[in-house]
Amino acid sequence: MTSENFEFKLIATDGKARRGEITMPRGTVRTPAFMPVGTGGTVKAMYMDQVRDLGADIILGNTYHLMLRPSAERVAKLGGLHEFSRWQGPILTDSGGFQVMSLAQLRKLTEKGVTFRSHIDGRAYEMSPERSIEIQGLLDSDIQMQLDECVALPSTPKDIQRAMELSLRWAERCKVAFGDQPGKAMFGIVQGGDVADLRVRSAQALKAMDLKGYAVGGLAVGEPQDVMLEMLDITCPELPVEKPRYLMGVGTPDDILKSVARGIDMFDCVMPTRAGRHGLAFTRRGKVNLRNARHADDPRPLDEESPCPAARDYSRAYLHHLVKSGEALGGMLLTWNNLSYYQQLMQGIRDTIEAGRYTAFTEETQAAWTQGDIPVFA
Repeated sequence: MTSENFEFKLIATDGKARRGEITMPRGTVRTPAFMPVGTGGTVKAMYMDQVRDLGADIILGNTYHLMLRPSAERVAKLGGLHEFSRWQGPILTDSGGFQVMSLAQLRKLTEKGVTFRSHIDGRAYEMSPERSIEIQGLLDSDIQMQLDECVALPSTPKDIQRAMELSLRWAERCKVAFGDQPGKAMFGIVQGGDVADLRVRSAQALKAMDLKGYAVGGLAVGEPQDVMLEMLDITCPELPVEKPRYLMGVGTPDDILKSVARGIDMFDCVMPTRAGRHGLAFTRRGKVNLRNARHADDPRPLDEESPCPAARDYSRAYLHHLVKSGEALGGMLLTWNNLSYYQQLMQGIRDTIEAGRYTAFTEETQAAWTQGDIPVFA
């Protein structure tokens, strides 16, 4: 199912948990959704066909990395990011702001935007709200994010307020730059750190802009999980029921379960791909560290009932050998397994919200995780 316009509809709710669909010209996104992160036009260690076959409806591309290499203008000349990467479904691009703040060198922030030097070659760049939207347009992404300033936590209330207010002004400029694009969307980003009244002010101001979707940013940046959840409890009721809600950069399976329970519809995180490249597997029984010597003689697969061949058809002993030997196949198989697990988790979430048993599903899922070899909530 596709639509010529960007549309979101709620199919079912269970408490605050929401089951919905986003329809766009390039496809339908079933929500709650987990978006694999395709930083530089690739979901690391995966073929795009694999990503699609695992059940992902949408992936994320990174504006900062793509503007530096190979450049948004080059991607546009080559047909846009979908054609360039061979992903024909919807793509969400972030604004590049987080990476500018965390990776770039010699940053200078002003009302106009941010100037910085590339972490790759030291070349100078300027990123304004208008330029961020221009780059995302050149990439031809389906959902584009406003440029914002994301401060790490803990920070002072004064710094958090300054960044939140700047982000609101930048959101207005991004909205003007984005204009009217019926089949696409620009999302605003709620900021405010861990200060409740700033979160409310940010959400209310963005709601007044009548955007097509809303993200909650500035979380999972150093604060404990209970602080993140508290901010969601405060923020989500301020956002429009009829618009999608995206929690940026989150997270662990436990983060996802608890955030869905608070009304979040969309997630992205590098965790499943990064963990896979470092020997860590996510399974329905919990996390498994394949670097651990206990797996050297273990003939069992990660999960004999998994639909993913990486989890079902390879022994833990073999995976341990690949990881310890530094073989590229180890990271490929574990990334495949991890993204499969995340998509299975999202399907279970969607199904049980529709069935009205989301709380029971959460409890059952968390109980099963205790069978892994790494404490789930460590």
